[in-house]
Amino acid sequence: MCGICGQLNFATDEPVNPETIRLMSRSMLHRGPDDEGAFISGPVGLGFRRLSIIDLAGGRQPMADEERSVQVIFNGEIYNFRELRRELEKCGYQFRTRSDTEVIVHGYKEWGMDVFNHLNGMFGIAIWDVKHRRLIVARDPMGIKMIYYRIEDEQLTFGSEVRPVLAAKNSAPEISPAAISLFLRFRYTPSPLTVFQGIKKLAAGTMLIAEKGQCREERWYQFSPSPLPGRLKDSDAAEELLELYRRSVRRHLSADVPVGVLLSGGLDSALLLALMNEYGRNWPAYTIGYGKQFADDELQSAAKTALRLGARHIAVKLDRSEFEKSLPKIVEFLEEPVASSSIVPMYFICRRARQDVKVALVGQGPDELFGGYNRHLGVHYGSLWRRLPKKIRSHLSAAILRLPRNETLKRGVHSLAIEDRFARYESIFSLYPAETVKRLFRPDFCPNGEGELSACLDPLLSQMERTDELGGFQLLEIRSSLPDELLMYSDKLSMAHSLEARVPYLDKNIVEFVQRLGANHKIRYGVRKWLHRRVCSRMLPTSILFRKKRGFAVNVVDDWFSARAKGQFQELLLDKNSLIFEQLEPEPVRNLLEEHRARRQNNHKLLFSLVILEQWLRGVRSNFAEDRAAIAA
Repeated sequence: MCGICGQLNFATDEPVNPETIRLMSRSMLHRGPDDEGAFISGPVGLGFRRLSIIDLAGGRQPMADEERSVQVIFNGEIYNFRELRRELEKCGYQFRTRSDTEVIVHGYKEWGMDVFNHLNGMFGIAIWDVKHRRLIVARDPMGIKMIYYRIEDEQLTFGSEVRPVLAAKNSAPEISPAAISLFLRFRYTPSPLTVFQGIKKLAAGTMLIAEKGQCREERWYQFSPSPLPGRLKDSDAAEELLELYRRSVRRHLSADVPVGVLLSGGLDSALLLALMNEYGRNWPAYTIGYGKQFADDELQSAAKTALRLGARHIAVKLDRSEFEKSLPKIVEFLEEPVASSSIVPMYFICRRARQDVKVALVGQGPDELFGGYNRHLGVHYGSLWRRLPKKIRSHLSAAILRLPRNETLKRGVHSLAIEDRFARYESIFSLYPAETVKRLFRPDFCPNGEGELSACLDPLLSQMERTDELGGFQLLEIRSSLPDELLMYSDKLSMAHSLEARVPYLDKNIVEFVQRLGANHKIRYGVRKWLHRRVCSRMLPTSILFRKKRGFAVNVVDDWFSARAKGQFQELLLDKNSLIFEQLEPEPVRNLLEEHRARRQNNHKLLFSLVILEQWLRGVRSNFAEDRAAIAA
């Protein structure tokens, strides 16, 4: 786990400034405190910061072959590198290190750009092909690692974070109204957009190719889910899934440094710990919570899981004061606004874990893969609602819309009636309709058509043709919200403390297998994550199996916007000098807050998004000049 950056003058052949590469690398010191490296040759410059995990002595980058015909910088882990090494050795390649990076070097020489399809792991990779004067920059298929880039004046600038891209150009960044609109609707900004005008991020499974005076983006990961042939027995499906889980966990435990696990009180991380126990014992397990002040807190449940499975449990407690005080700093590390209440606990649990370990396994993935959220129930059974006579549906909808709060249910009855498939998915996925969000903006800052999710996800439409209703919706999550929201903040907030977060459930083999399963293996008789639970039942005691699913801190944040709870969040939204009101109208924002405080509607998600946006705007304004000066020092 590291940070990469680089620059190429792909049309002019003008030499890259070595000082620019140095500034870019130094902006990511937190991602790689152990080592640094650079390759600069004429129009190309590559920079690297290293967090040493595998082959501590021999894995320095940039890494080249003996002929120095290929230069590679790489952020992430290749979990099948040992198998690939044996395959490449049979082809005659000789290895000088035990590093997974060297597999990429020789793999590119053997397979060309198809090398990415041989890799099983998480990665942001840049390859400079000296002979063909070609630069390839790629993001892994699940989007676990990030790649940001800017193409301007026939120059490509890229990095693992936004910081190095900004560091390469001595000017304050401009804000994209379209991206802000998308953020307020979906809580994140989908690839390829970012909130910075002119800066984009690679979508999961895509690559940039700069050669012959041009730079283009292509999708290298072409997997398109299609149903498995024949009828797969439940027992066979569970057995295959368990074996895939075991192989993945074994691979993800490979490290030359201490490893731990982030443990919630739920099923997914408990199963992860049980699988880890097949390859070791007494793992350090880290949990964060609010303690007894929060009814849905997970500290006690996680402690019981750790005790039952023989792990060393380390608890971290968080309170509202710390949450509010730390939020600006956490938003700064994110670089882009992400309005998940989990960002604060994620930051603090990673900080605590880094005191003991350098790698932490995380149970992210099964909810998106197997339909673990309430919205998945609506999608799966939505056809029943659409089959109701319109008159009955209209009466039921009117009754539901009169209910106080219950915004999720209200959105559901509206969204599930939409006939167009992608429009239906987009409506279910959004916090608020596009028109509602558009009315928040001042006329002179009104976003254009780029602020539509479909503009970012058009390539998915053809792939949805062979999926069932639930599978199509999950494809949207796996290709968009999972990489660009959940995995983005996991990467940024773990690396803020130089901690490598690994996600075994998002192993490529697991994801591809699950995407080919029918909805009946994911939701059955109203039970979510059905097949995943079957596997859990083989590995976990019943006391863990039947715990209630909890969303960390959701109810807490809801309460912080209530009439009885005064605090910083509400003050930000009522302050006429808040920066959001340079783009948004004050009155509709205050109406949202008043409706929530009066308990007429539950607006806490959109209100929290506005707070995050305000903190982000303040950070951009105050930190750019400070960061530039600190990097240059």
